[in-house]
Amino acid sequence: MKHIVVIGTGGTIASRWQGAGYAAEAAGDEVLAAGAVPEGVEVTVRNLFTVNSSRLTSAHQLELLRTVHDVLADPAVDGVVVTHGTDTMEESAFFLDLHHDDRRPVVFTGAQLPLDSVDGDAAGNLYDALLTAATGQDIGVVITFGGFVHAARGTVKAHTLDVQAFADPSHEPLGRVTFGQIDWSAPRPRAAALPLPAPGGAVPRVDIVTHHVDADPVLFDAALGAGAQGIVLVGTGAGNATPDFVTAVRRAVDAGVLVAVSTRVAAGPVAPMYTGGGAVDLVAAGAVLAGTLRAGQSRIAVLAALLSALGPEERTAALRRIVTSVEDRTPAVA
Repeated sequence: MKHIVVIGTGGTIASRWQGAGYAAEAAGDEVLAAGAVPEGVEVTVRNLFTVNSSRLTSAHQLELLRTVHDVLADPAVDGVVVTHGTDTMEESAFFLDLHHDDRRPVVFTGAQLPLDSVDGDAAGNLYDALLTAATGQDIGVVITFGGFVHAARGTVKAHTLDVQAFADPSHEPLGRVTFGQIDWSAPRPRAAALPLPAPGGAVPRVDIVTHHVDADPVLFDAALGAGAQGIVLVGTGAGNATPDFVTAVRRAVDAGVLVAVSTRVAAGPVAPMYTGGGAVDLVAAGAVLAGTLRAGQSRIAVLAALLSALGPEERTAALRRIVTSVEDRTPAVA
């Protein structure tokens, strides 16, 4: 028997109709009872919290990270499944993956349809996640959803409502679930794990600002004024903005704020190609290009760097290591 621990955090997979919309309310055992468990798998449920994932905080994610590490401290556990809302699953999964240093898998799953929906996807996704946790090894933290297994890094919610909700725009899935088994693709190399953040202390504020036609640094500067220790600038194209943003980035970096540059384009890496306010100038101003990470995961990368290092230079170096994928042929530039 494989012993899998299911950690419940809420989300649509735990949601029921409230009279004017759905909200997470079901405990993990209720979610588990809604479907079948793969043969040879024994499940223990641990209810951590029950919230819609749009309401999650970094404090929630740190609690989840420490809970997973506590669970895996038991050698009798063969894997972990986290039931989670889809809105911010990509962020939580990547955060845990950055700190995961264990051969046993941690598998995120959820649902696009609420628990009490007829022909919903909750039971199927949970079954596939349990199968992934029972059979996978050396895969890190993954998202199993809609019949596919995706590496946490780079995977984003790609559709608001479709049951095939997640994809990595720049890479193929790690595996596909077919007829009760997983067909695995080539393994993906993973970087060394970050140390577990020290308990206690305030969680640093990290904000996201998006560039667009007519954009100026007003919101960027507002984030600085609100006390942000890190900012993700979501640029156009391969990571471009304007000269005014370059000035704002340089001012922020000089003040010890960690700045990453992502893109609002669906696929491909950010790259230093253009001047005149483009990524070439943003890099020269001290920003770190986020490779193929999109906005939410770029923010997690900045947060993890702030939590793992002291001092601007050390944090910048940590962010460079985090955003540069081991397998990425076009590494992030900083």
